[in-house]
Amino acid sequence: MGNRFHELAFTDVVKAHQQEHGSRRQYERMAQGGATGGSLGISEETFLSMRDSFYMASVSETGWPYIQHRGGAAGFVKVLAPELIAFADLRGNKQYISLGNLEHDARVALFFMDYPNQTRLKILGRVEIHESDSESATLIKRLRPADPKDIPERAILIHVEGFDWNCPQHITPRYTVEELQPALRPLQDRLAALEAENAGLRATIKTAAASRNVL
Repeated sequence: MGNRFHELAFTDVVKAHQQEHGSRRQYERMAQGGATGGSLGISEETFLSMRDSFYMASVSETGWPYIQHRGGAAGFVKVLAPELIAFADLRGNKQYISLGNLEHDARVALFFMDYPNQTRLKILGRVEIHESDSESATLIKRLRPADPKDIPERAILIHVEGFDWNCPQHITPRYTVEELQPALRPLQDRLAALEAENAGLRATIKTAAASRNVL
């Protein structure tokens, strides 16, 4: 548990609601277990290395929150240090809403979802953007995805200030094709075998019919 997350997220109003609804004592006990700050551990690094997407929330100059989805090959978000994660920001629809928001306010909230295992990691941090500067080329080379069709425009570094793991309650399991493949493979192999057997039987029947016609 990253208790620094609680310090940032649990305002007096939030604590009042926790008290009203009976959860304040539970979170107080968690806080007494010792704050871990924003340092990601091996569990968080392993979890991030397996994610192929996340959701990023920023705040606009008008005060409205904005959420954007980011995706890529599993592990496209790199842990560069215990308190620093990064990814190559790819060319998209060219609205640049998040980019504009982050220039106004560098704070972000990230949701990393593991739907099959009903697990969620929340991260709060501050963004550092590198585009067309002395560090951007090196960072983009380090972070760029393997697919040559992907065009990274900038490197986005996020200095982690707090994180929190969520319970699995109310997370609906969902699966990608890759995640379903181990379960589907025996069925696909069996189907292929049946199709081959069926093709052989059809060929045998066709040959037998042709022989009868000759006779």
